[in-house]
Amino acid sequence: MQVVETLNEGLKREIKVLVPAGDMEARLSEKLDDAKDKVRLKGFRPGKAPAALLRKMYGKSLMAEIVNDLLSNKPREILAERGEKSATQPEIAMTEDEKEAERILAGQADFEFSMSYEIVPVIEVGDLTGISVTRPVVDIPDEDVEKQAARVAESARDYSTKDGAAESGDRVTIDYAGSIDGEPFEGGADNGAKLVLGSGNFIPGFEDQLIGAKAGDERTVKVTFPEDYPAAHLAGKEASFAVTVQAVETAGELVIDDELAKKLGLESAERLRTIVREQMESQFGAMTRQKVKRQILDALDNDYKFDTPSKLVDAEFNNIWNQILKDLQEAGKTFEDEETTEDAARDEYRRLAERRVRLGLLLSEIGEKAGVTVTEDELQRSLYNHIRQYPGQEQQVYDFFRNNPDAVANLRAPIFEEKVIDHLLATIKVEDKTVTREELMADDEDELATAKKASAEDKDAEKPAKKKAAKKKAKDEEAAGTGE
Repeated sequence: MQVVETLNEGLKREIKVLVPAGDMEARLSEKLDDAKDKVRLKGFRPGKAPAALLRKMYGKSLMAEIVNDLLSNKPREILAERGEKSATQPEIAMTEDEKEAERILAGQADFEFSMSYEIVPVIEVGDLTGISVTRPVVDIPDEDVEKQAARVAESARDYSTKDGAAESGDRVTIDYAGSIDGEPFEGGADNGAKLVLGSGNFIPGFEDQLIGAKAGDERTVKVTFPEDYPAAHLAGKEASFAVTVQAVETAGELVIDDELAKKLGLESAERLRTIVREQMESQFGAMTRQKVKRQILDALDNDYKFDTPSKLVDAEFNNIWNQILKDLQEAGKTFEDEETTEDAARDEYRRLAERRVRLGLLLSEIGEKAGVTVTEDELQRSLYNHIRQYPGQEQQVYDFFRNNPDAVANLRAPIFEEKVIDHLLATIKVEDKTVTREELMADDEDELATAKKASAEDKDAEKPAKKKAAKKKAKDEEAAGTGE
């Protein structure tokens, strides 16, 4: 067998493999010899069928198996021998000439194929202890816990019927039916809806127009949906709602005590406050981790520059780009609306894709060298958490993962990455800094801007592109995972 490298350019490799006809014939003879004791041919005792007859009946199919075995196993063996990792599944090319293929299956011609792939670059991980990050920590005051506990307790607040006109803070029970240009729209109607005036739960302006209403009143409420309303077909549209007020109720005093806690299914008010504090700490803790992870990724992005496999970048870019197009379509907007052009946006998100791939490869290398692994228990927990997101379809989702190893690998990747971040946090310098809630929640420099800064030589890219929703999503996604 001849294995010859025909391309070695950057990360790109191409290998030509030639298996002489004699070798193919030898492999076929072994298979025929193994098959003679297994096949049953009429008129012949087991193992006594003539070799020529077996070859005539099964030669081509067995040779096809040999070809498939070579294509399945040889690329992996070649990569191992060369000490290389392929970034994606190698592309295999072989003859498409039917006559040539027939000669190969007949054992009359050499079998030749080529494999093309991009290698995962060799990454030399240096000393990571020099990385320094600031961890923003929120010290939650008791009064903030009390305010949040009051919000939670709102669902248990008592209301009593009120004869007079509705005021802010009162709860009204209403039937309503909305229309745009005289046409009803999906989701625009309800009966018996309970609404606390001033809560801000309905479209801006809706609740204000019910101030002063009494039980039995009918009102026409006119509002304009916000420009950024999630339902694109309603965003920015003027709507009219026919509202009938069924009842007006006034709110009772809200006292956070054991009696109220029991209405919420808890044993005491103290337990309510404890749960609220834990939830707030968890929420702020997640934000803190996002901020710290961003600093780590930015530091790694600044310190490590290497070529990235183009196919991985293409795949990551396509994922990002398809989501961008989907978001724009759902919002009913264009690139011009976001003060950019499609070409400029493509350039920016291409850099973002390159950054994500590079960071993903780097984190993988750091994790491997540190001995980071994902246990089966961790994988199973992730799988069950994922399954619980699809109530009523649990078995179908479970079967999907069981039958798709790649899908399971997609569950493993984010767990591995977060464990690598944990390893880095134990290695690098971390300085805690107490901040306010507002400071923690303030948006920092987003991932897209960071990717742009890394390619400052492209002057056209220095023009700011809004894409606020897309940029925010990109930032949140990086905090959850680099995309690898």
